[in-house]
Amino acid sequence: MPPPGGRLGPGFLSEEEKNNKPKVTKALLLRIFSYLKPYWKQMLLVLIAILASAVLTLLPSVLTGRIVDEGLIAKNLQKLILYIVLSFTVTLLANLIGIAESYLNTWIAQHITYDMRNTMYRHLQSMSQRFFTSNNQGDIITRMTSDISGVQQIITGTLTSILSNSITLIVALVIMFRENWVLALVGVMIVPLFTIPTRSAGKTRWTITKESQACSDEINGILNETMSVSGQLLVKLFGMEQREYDRYESVNRRMIRLNIRESMAGRWFRMALNTFTNIGPMLIYLVGGIIMMRVDPTVTVGQITVLVALLGKMYGPVNQLLNIQVDWIRSMALFTRIFEYYDMPAEIENAPDALTPDSARGEVEFQHVRFYYDPEREILKDVSFRLEQGRCIAIVGPSGSGKSTLINLIPRLYDVIGGQVLFDGTDVRKLDLGFLRQHIGIVSQETYLFNGTIRENLLYAKPDATEDELIEACRRANIYDFISSQETGLDTVVGNRGLKLSGGEKQRISIARILLKDPELMIFDEATSALDSISEQKIQDAIEPLIATRTSILIAHRLSTVLAADEILVIRDGKIAERGTHSELVGRGGVYTQLYETQFSRAAEPQPAPVQSYTEGESDTGTE
Repeated sequence: MPPPGGRLGPGFLSEEEKNNKPKVTKALLLRIFSYLKPYWKQMLLVLIAILASAVLTLLPSVLTGRIVDEGLIAKNLQKLILYIVLSFTVTLLANLIGIAESYLNTWIAQHITYDMRNTMYRHLQSMSQRFFTSNNQGDIITRMTSDISGVQQIITGTLTSILSNSITLIVALVIMFRENWVLALVGVMIVPLFTIPTRSAGKTRWTITKESQACSDEINGILNETMSVSGQLLVKLFGMEQREYDRYESVNRRMIRLNIRESMAGRWFRMALNTFTNIGPMLIYLVGGIIMMRVDPTVTVGQITVLVALLGKMYGPVNQLLNIQVDWIRSMALFTRIFEYYDMPAEIENAPDALTPDSARGEVEFQHVRFYYDPEREILKDVSFRLEQGRCIAIVGPSGSGKSTLINLIPRLYDVIGGQVLFDGTDVRKLDLGFLRQHIGIVSQETYLFNGTIRENLLYAKPDATEDELIEACRRANIYDFISSQETGLDTVVGNRGLKLSGGEKQRISIARILLKDPELMIFDEATSALDSISEQKIQDAIEPLIATRTSILIAHRLSTVLAADEILVIRDGKIAERGTHSELVGRGGVYTQLYETQFSRAAEPQPAPVQSYTEGESDTGTE
C-alpha cells in the first residue's frame, strides 16, 4: 500500500487499493475518532485556529479591493497606508495562527501514534508463538512502524486538509458572492477546468511511478541478495562480481530513465496548470470590464480585483478536496490494517484466576497430550510421561517427530489441543504466565543474542546481577576463559544476533544466561547439534553438572547426552514409541536401536575436526 497521504498518482488509486477498498462503517469511524477523544480540547483549539486562519488568510484579498478603490484610484494616501498596514498585520497574524495550528496538530498526532504504538507493542507481546511463525516478520514491523506512523500524516494531512480546505472554500465563496454574484458565478464555472491537468498528469505519473516502484523493488532485491554476508561470499566464490554489477547497472539505468520521465511529466503538468490558472482571472477581468463599462458603472476595479484574488485562493482547496477521496480511502485502509492486528485474539493468555504459587519444584507431567499446528496433520498423539524433581529425561527421535513441539508446550509457547501439561501438579493453563516462564529455562539450538555486549545479554536474565554473579555464571558455563581473553571482557560487543561469536561461544553464553535466571526446570533443545566436536565437548562439560542437580529435559542427538539422562523417551510419529535407559533400549531392535546404529554410535566414535567457515571470534582452524 502506498504511504498514506503520499500521492503516487494524484487522484488515483492502485488496482490493489481499488479492489481492497475498506468498508467504511459507523463502527469504524467511531473507533477511529475514539483515539481523538482524549485530545478533544486540543482538537477544538485546532478547529478554532483553522477557522481563524482561513478567514484571516482571505482578508488581504478583500483589502486589496479597498487599496485599489479607496487608496489608489481615490488618491487617498492615508487610506492606502492604513489598508496596506492592516493587510500586512492580518497576514502576519494568520501565519502565527498557522504555526500554532501546526504545532497543535503535530502534538495531537504524535501523542495518538504514541498511544497506538504502545497498544500494538503490548498486544503483539501477548500473541502466541504461532502468530510469529505464521506471519511475515516484515509485515509485523510494517504495521508497527510505517502503518502507525501513517496515522500522523492522516491527522496532520488528510483530516486537517478536509477541515481547512472546506472552511477556506466556504468563506471564499461567501465573500465572492457578497462582492458580486455575477462575477462569482463566472469564477466558479472556471474552477472545474483547473482539475483537468491535475488528473491528466496524475495518470501519466501514476504509470511511471508503478514502473519506478517495480524498478526500486528489483534494485532492493539485488542489494539484499548480493550485499549480505552470505550473498557476497557466494558471489566471490563463484567469481560473479561482473555479472552482478552488470545486472545492477542495467536496473539502475532503467530507474534513471523513469526518474527523468517523471520529472518532465511534472514540468508539463505545471505548464498546463499555469495556463488554466490564468484563464479564470482573464475571464473575470473580461466579464467584469464589460459589466463595468456597459451594464453597471457601480462595479469598481477593486471589486474585480478582489474576485480575481479570491478565485486564486480557491484553486488549491478545490483541487485538494477533489482528490481527497484517494487520501480518505488510503487512510481508512491504513486504520483497517492496524485494527486487524489489534483484533487478533491472544491465543495464550492468563486465566482470570491464574495461580502464582510461592515456590516451584520443576516437576512436569504430560497427560494424554494432543497437539497440531494444522488439523490435517497431528504432531503429538496421546503423549503421557512424568518428570520428577531432580530427575533428567532425554527425548530422542527422528527429525520431525515432535520433540521441540513437545517442550514448547511446557512454558505455553503453544497450548495443547487435548489432554493436559502439568507443572508441579497444576495445569499450566491455570498458572500465571510470568510465574511459569520464570521457573523454566530453555537453551535452544538457535541461540539468539541481542546486538549489544556480553554483559547486556547476560543481564537480560537478571538485571540486578552483580559482577561476581556474572563471572560465576560464565565460569559454570565454561565461557569465562574466552571472555577474559577479550580486550573489553564482559563489555565485548557480540554483533547482530551474536555474529561476532562462534556457535559454541554463543551457546555457552546462553547457558550462562540461563544460569543467572536460575530456573527450577532446565531444557536443552539440541544445544550442540550444529557444533564441531571441540565446541560440543565444552558445552557438554557445562551441561553435565547442571543436569546432575536440576530437573532437566534434554532433546538429544549425541550418545554422551543420552547416557547422562535418567530415562530416555523415544518419539516417533508424535507418540512415545519406547522408553527406558540406554542399556534397556539399545538391544530391543526398535526405533532407539536404529537411532543408535545410524546416529549415536557414530557420534561416540572419534571424529576429525570438521572444516567449517568461521566469523570474527573463531580461530583459523574453524573451532573456538
